[in-house]
Amino acid sequence: MTTPGVVDLRSDTLTQPTEAMRRAMAAAAVGDDRYGEDPTVNRLEERFGELVGKPAALYVPSGTMGNQIALRLHGAAGSNVVVGRRQHLVSYESGAAGLNNGFQIYGVDDAGGLLDVEAAAEAVAAGSGGFWPPVSLVCLENTHLSSGGLAVGAAEMAAAAVLGPPVHLDGARLFNAAVALGTTARELAAGATTVMSCVSKGLGAPVGSLLAGPGDLIDEARLHRRRLGGAMRQAGVIAAGGLYALNHHVDRLAEDHARAQRLGQAVAERWPGARLGETEAACGRPFTNVVAFRHPDAPGLLNHLRQAGIAAGLLAPTVVRFVTHLDVGDADIDRVVAALSDAPG
Repeated sequence: MTTPGVVDLRSDTLTQPTEAMRRAMAAAAVGDDRYGEDPTVNRLEERFGELVGKPAALYVPSGTMGNQIALRLHGAAGSNVVVGRRQHLVSYESGAAGLNNGFQIYGVDDAGGLLDVEAAAEAVAAGSGGFWPPVSLVCLENTHLSSGGLAVGAAEMAAAAVLGPPVHLDGARLFNAAVALGTTARELAAGATTVMSCVSKGLGAPVGSLLAGPGDLIDEARLHRRRLGGAMRQAGVIAAGGLYALNHHVDRLAEDHARAQRLGQAVAERWPGARLGETEAACGRPFTNVVAFRHPDAPGLLNHLRQAGIAAGLLAPTVVRFVTHLDVGDADIDRVVAALSDAPG
């Protein structure tokens, strides 16, 4: 639970439902989602499918579950799944891809959020020629967390779609990317067979993510959700928060980006060259609501911030992360900027 008076920048998953969202949740019509009878869940799934341009969608408890279901849908045993080395489903899902499946992860460079398409194409060609295991899936991520929340454009995303295998897009913060780029989630997801997005991150809902794709795959995804223990009952109470978020909290993501830009500038002034993704951002890919940077004593810096009433997180032992969200205002950013100005290191 966020401590009152603390500026909490550890993650955008820490948001509290707004009063309007709480009212929508309290008034939600519900049914048993295991039987497909919860009208609010059904509407949330329809709405998400509309926004990302896919015919069907499935509400799941978490983004990790959404990604893991997608891997089960596409990743054949004995195959290679091409993934950026620093993608979330490799680094931040507790090794679930290897534990839950019979395929191999084939990691390629993903500097700046861009998958090394030449390396991916080589893996596809080698698999088709019988030299290497066949490639059953290519995975993308947008925004790219390990590059400091960089947004990747539609043309760059589409480059993976022409390789041949199905594409899964981990779009946990896809709507951040769309707002930062002045485009739509539909356009960014156009080349993906399946796409996952979280409503519990920047969009501010308390629970859940959605996985969208072709109807037959989403039907199969429902079975995998049940196998993973993710079937829900009267889930409309929480789905209403997600539906409210999709309908009311997308455009306001620009406010989070502006506040993150202020933090990024403060970091650049205090530690020039330390921010992740700086080179790639200079090439035109915009940052969103994540500020990640290297620091020689990251735990010490977190302690300094904690004493100033500011909570931050780590992406790695020497990488500090700030994430702006709807519970962080301009006055909070002022406090963080002031604390950074006299921070150690």
